[in-house]
Amino acid sequence: MLTIYGVHRSRASRNIWLAHELGLPFEQVPVIQHYRLPEPKPAGVLHTRSPEFLEVNPNGHVPSIDDDGLVLHESLAINLYLAKKHGGTLAPATVAEDGEMAMWSLWAATEVEPQSLLIIYHRVGGAPGGVKDPKIADAAVAALRAPFAVLDRALQKTGFLVGGRFTVADINVAEIVRYAQPAPELFEAAPNVKAWLAACQARPAFRKMWEARDREPA
Repeated sequence: MLTIYGVHRSRASRNIWLAHELGLPFEQVPVIQHYRLPEPKPAGVLHTRSPEFLEVNPNGHVPSIDDDGLVLHESLAINLYLAKKHGGTLAPATVAEDGEMAMWSLWAATEVEPQSLLIIYHRVGGAPGGVKDPKIADAAVAALRAPFAVLDRALQKTGFLVGGRFTVADINVAEIVRYAQPAPELFEAAPNVKAWLAACQARPAFRKMWEARDREPA
């Protein structure tokens, strides 16, 4: 049995979406980020600094998984592992595709995620202990124009990142690009990215994950 540690309003959403795509049964242990809770922490709420969770992931971050005794951390790596384990069209068909899927996942984590999180923090709110600063958000948008242009060109031919089909690479990258959605000007300048993200988010497995996310406390 697969166990996913984390709430939907965390990077665990990536793993939950993939599990739905693969039709994998799983148990979800709702570990909430400690910074989202008031002080003192409410009794009985499992969070990322709870001793019980630190036994699973000593880094104190979600998500983690336990897959029949194999414990893994880092959401993107978890997805690459699960896709390869269970196969099908979401998984790499060749070593070359495996490399491309890893490349795009790491590209999104390094080129897009840091700036896209600043857009969420400073246009929507939610920075841990922070205050919204429009100048920081605008600078993040400016920094993302070049990566969005790279992604837009990559999607131009087939509409997908690897192998001309929807794969785990699209899930990993889409869940990071999603953070930039409060900056619609980025998507207007990158029409292939806009169409691709809309198609990804229209998938039944994404909708199932998102509806559960909407039921969680903000």
